[in-house]
Amino acid sequence: MTQSPHQFLHPAHWKPAIGYSNGVAATGRMVFTGGIIGWNADQVFETDDFAGQVEQALKSIVEVLACAGAGPEHLVRLTWYVTDKREYLANLKELGRIYKSVIGRHYPAMALVQVVALVEDRAKVEIEATAVIP
Repeated sequence: MTQSPHQFLHPAHWKPAIGYSNGVAATGRMVFTGGIIGWNADQVFETDDFAGQVEQALKSIVEVLACAGAGPEHLVRLTWYVTDKREYLANLKELGRIYKSVIGRHYPAMALVQVVALVEDRAKVEIEATAVIP
C-alpha cells in the first residue's frame, strides 16, 4: 500500500479519531461510486453475514476504483448505510480486520447511518465511496 497523497484533517485539541478521519483535503481527478452492496459480480449474495457483506462491498469498491486507475489509498470519503447499527457495533473487531485486509491502514473521512431498509432485501450494508487521484 502506498502513502496517501491526501492531507488528513484533525484539530490538534480533539481526541484521536479511531478508524476514520474527521476530514481530508485532496486535489485531483474525482471518482465516485454508487452505493455498493455485499453481493458478488453476478449480483448474488454469497452470505447473509454482516461482516461477510461488508468484505464483499469493500472488495467491490476497490474493483470499481481500479477502473479509474485508483486504489484504496485514493479514498477520501466512505458513507456506510446499515440496516442495524447493533450488528455493526457487535462486529467491530472483525470489521477492523476485514477493512485492513481490503483497504489497508488508510482511513478516509467516514460516516455511518442506520436506515430502515436497503433496496435489496438481503443487503445489510451499502457503502458509497469517493476517491481523488492526484
